[in-house]
Amino acid sequence: QVQLVESGGGLVQAGGSLRLSCAASGRTFSNAAMGWFRQAPGKEREFAAAITGNGGSTDYADSVKGRFTISRENDKNTVYLQMNSLKPEDTAVYYCAAAGSNPWIVRTAVGYNYWGQGTQVTVSS
Repeated sequence: QVQLVESGGGLVQAGGSLRLSCAASGRTFSNAAMGWFRQAPGKEREFAAAITGNGGSTDYADSVKGRFTISRENDKNTVYLQMNSLKPEDTAVYYCAAAGSNPWIVRTAVGYNYWGQGTQVTVSS
């Protein structure tokens, strides 16, 4: 059974940092793209960042570009999201996602086959 488990969320003041982790189990995702999405209260889930299967390329939403960094360690089957200079508008539940076999960047939720349960990130002003 494939599982994605996020950790690292919490409450932080504006300007602070958090590092999210997503540990996958049940199969290896070393050849699959992985991404982070977020959903704020009353809003639709939106793309935040993605990384190719080999980690060689990344992509970011304009709203997080320059502040967030996605990375992965394939030997640990884990993807990370380093979030710096956090803003109150970054408050959301953050979800990790993994593609089934596609190694390339995907910005849309339909491109991912597996999802974590989400971790809450709250940024206070």
